[in-house]
Amino acid sequence: MTDSPGYLADRPATPADVLRSPQDFADPPALEEAALGLDADSQSHDLLSELLRSVRLSGERIVAYAPLRTFSIGFADVGSLHIIEEGELVLRIDGNPHVEHVSRGDVVLLPRGDPHHISDAGKRARAIVQAGAAENGTPEPARWLCGTFTIGDPQASHLLASLPAVIILRGARGPALEGLEVARRMLVYEMQSPSQGSAVMVARILDLVFIQILRAWAAGTDAEPNWLAGALDPQIGPALSAIHRNPGHDWTVEELARACNLSRSAFAARFVARVGKPPATYLVHVRLDAATGPLRDTSLPVTLIAENVGYTSEAAFSRAFKNRYGTPPARWRRDTRAKQP
Repeated sequence: MTDSPGYLADRPATPADVLRSPQDFADPPALEEAALGLDADSQSHDLLSELLRSVRLSGERIVAYAPLRTFSIGFADVGSLHIIEEGELVLRIDGNPHVEHVSRGDVVLLPRGDPHHISDAGKRARAIVQAGAAENGTPEPARWLCGTFTIGDPQASHLLASLPAVIILRGARGPALEGLEVARRMLVYEMQSPSQGSAVMVARILDLVFIQILRAWAAGTDAEPNWLAGALDPQIGPALSAIHRNPGHDWTVEELARACNLSRSAFAARFVARVGKPPATYLVHVRLDAATGPLRDTSLPVTLIAENVGYTSEAAFSRAFKNRYGTPPARWRRDTRAKQP
């Protein structure tokens, strides 16, 4: 795989409590030497942790909602987590006609920060009551926790953009999800009895919940093909780790297949099934994404940056970069720096 320019009137409810985290508490991305990663070390390489560090995703705050019977609350431009404690709620992604009904025990994650609304179940809840589902004859009041996340590096947000708009874990049951209930209780405790360090505690717990939801979803049968499903696949994960650890290497399908102990054909088929794109296309994306850091943060010549990420031709690199980011690398560098404070 060598240089390839192609692709190888709402009313918000008043929160019961809010805890904000300090700015930039998350650990910065670790700097490691590039290695081919075809030995035992690549097998244990924690790709998910590395990718999340590159995004610099961090928990921000937690809010408890207990609104009146009729309500609609909008959320936008921030990663959101909803833990449903009581009642039934309706989730609508703005611009999407599909409606999701969630209830007690459900955990909802919107990793990309898609604008959405949470509202009361309305007629549906009243119909359940009339059918005898509630003894007191009235719908159960809605109550839920909402956590938010920030992205420290917007240029790395494409990793989250490849995830679905919403991930719902129904009932949050099963051994892999038992920790979510523990996390919920810890969040509630920190909200009800805040003390020194509570803001950081909340932020760290939200980080853990975010990762646990991603892992549980990616391990399920309904997961869409993407980098996360590939990273958690024991047969494909070593290849993704190798690519991310050394994107500038001139990888071949045969070389990556050997790292996974698979035949070339079996590896290529499984890679597409789990990641959603061929190995060559994925490599191109990783190379171009890796180039954004030195373009933004250094004054290295574009030619040298292209060479460092595996391109022998600056022209081929520029074409591929423009295809992915919509503008040539030199102009992207100028525009990005102009936006920096």
